[in-house]
Amino acid sequence: MLELDVQTQASAPSTGVRIRVHGPADLPRELDRLGTYCEGRAPCPLSVHPAWLSVLQGSLRHTPYCVEATEDGHIRGLLPLCFVSSFLFGRFLVSLPYVNYGGTMADDDRVAGLLIDRAVQMAQDLKVRYLELRHEVNLAHPSLTGRACDKVNMRRPLPGDADELWRRLDSSVRNQVRKGRKHGLTVHWGSQELLAEFYDVFARNMRDLGTPVYSRKLFQFTLQQFGTRAELCVVRGEGRCVAAALLLHGWGVTEVPSASSLRKFNHTNANMLMYWHLLERAIERRQSVFDFGRCSVDSNTHRFKKQWGAEPTPAQWQYHTLDGEVGAMRASNPRYQRMIGLWKRLPVRLTRWLGPLVVRGIP
Repeated sequence: MLELDVQTQASAPSTGVRIRVHGPADLPRELDRLGTYCEGRAPCPLSVHPAWLSVLQGSLRHTPYCVEATEDGHIRGLLPLCFVSSFLFGRFLVSLPYVNYGGTMADDDRVAGLLIDRAVQMAQDLKVRYLELRHEVNLAHPSLTGRACDKVNMRRPLPGDADELWRRLDSSVRNQVRKGRKHGLTVHWGSQELLAEFYDVFARNMRDLGTPVYSRKLFQFTLQQFGTRAELCVVRGEGRCVAAALLLHGWGVTEVPSASSLRKFNHTNANMLMYWHLLERAIERRQSVFDFGRCSVDSNTHRFKKQWGAEPTPAQWQYHTLDGEVGAMRASNPRYQRMIGLWKRLPVRLTRWLGPLVVRGIP
């Protein structure tokens, strides 16, 4: 595998800012120190924490890097990156795969620009198709000429207690939650002990959507890495798990990067009951924002999230492209529609074996 030489440091001319790239060899001993930078930037989602580099390396075999900017002995900015490489799709440099957020975290635009300068050089050295930075706000930089802004992040502010949230919800949402309760569904919280149930529902839902499923290891490593900041919620009914979600608690922000329910049990309103408990859980953790994740405007997913009071915030994914087009890897590309249709008809057991082999190479 092509790997970058990261043993050098550089000073940005006339700024006093030093730029250093941490690679696979030294990252493990640096992650705790680097993590303190984002932990002090509340509100801050867990998705941007550099410890994701360890999760993605261990579960998806991506090569991790973290660009650090320091000045006068203090961290001024970070840019975590994963080198994604596969025979099927080629090479990419991404911040960060799987999660919705990434890109630069910096004290100011000057430092952000220096971090991006170094990432662009890394992209060229690694001979990737493109560098992808999953920003919320568009950053002006001459090398970031591509942009994907067709999706939005859906968030809602949280009140101080669950009763107030319940009163603010639309009556139709409250009625659907009540119907879930009447079906005798039970809600359970946990970690590794719930992973098998979560993954069974998640894998089936991904197959039904025509999407290759991530490996179970991704969620196993996530739960191990983040401890009480990551937890699973499962809803059981009729003797089995019918809905499940992964919840991540950052600093002021709770997000749900993966949630699924079985279509066979839609009549029970299990998904609505689960989301009520996800929101309630975030309030119990004294969080101020609930992040429902990214979606296309006016899609079914967008309407589902909007009914909970979520409002759109920008998702400005920016690119430095070296080979091909940014949209070539998206599921909406017409070239993939036949493959998606075929995937939906495969046995779930087969997709659980094939999916991780395919999806690890998709940025």
